[in-house]
Amino acid sequence: MSAVAYGRLIGVGTGPGDPDLLTVKAIRALESADVLAYFAKEGRRGNGRAVVDGLLKPGMPELPLYYPVTTEIDKNEDGYKSQITDFYDASAAAVASHLEAGRTVAILSEGDPLFYGSYMHLHVRLASRFAAEVIPGITAMSGCWSMAGLPIVQGDDVLSVLPGTMPEAELVRRLGDTEAAVIMKVGRNLPKIRRALAAAGKLGQAVYVERGTMANAAMVPLAEKADDEAPYFSLVLVAGWKDRP
Repeated sequence: MSAVAYGRLIGVGTGPGDPDLLTVKAIRALESADVLAYFAKEGRRGNGRAVVDGLLKPGMPELPLYYPVTTEIDKNEDGYKSQITDFYDASAAAVASHLEAGRTVAILSEGDPLFYGSYMHLHVRLASRFAAEVIPGITAMSGCWSMAGLPIVQGDDVLSVLPGTMPEAELVRRLGDTEAAVIMKVGRNLPKIRRALAAAGKLGQAVYVERGTMANAAMVPLAEKADDEAPYFSLVLVAGWKDRP
């Protein structure tokens, strides 16, 4: 009996938003794939899919994976956890059906696939059963501090990557225990983040960046930002290297 020829799973990092920041390896993976999968909110294509416009083979089959919830339910509620787990299980099954048919599936991931990316939820479900490769992407934080021209760490500085969703007291503690920080998952957490930075004595160092490297990117010192509105694609940078010239 001959061995079953399965397809290949490829997690493709699309970078922070600027199509010019796609890697050569990512472009080659898109050219060789049989199916393109990507995550998105219902009714939208998602930023990762927009980044690869014009790079796909004509008629390439696409598999959109639409989130059942985004911010409608608190992430700590059982309802959210069960829905999102079921969603990743169903998404993995949909991708597996193509892999079992011998097709190579490229799954887009904004930023880097294994850094706060949705792709990792499929990777842990499928990589033990199918050949898998992960193509790294430029992270949002790297794209943002490069766009801002902001040296982030130097020498023995410690960099902490903090989700803005964590409790305020924990944010204050961790901000006080690091030289530099990147605060992700800003959105509606911006007022809390602002208070935590002030309490840690670092509000004056903080730079707010939204849609970094995209066509509509914007940035401002957080202390000068007049409102608490922040889109999904936003983060806060706190630079280290306090003795820089």
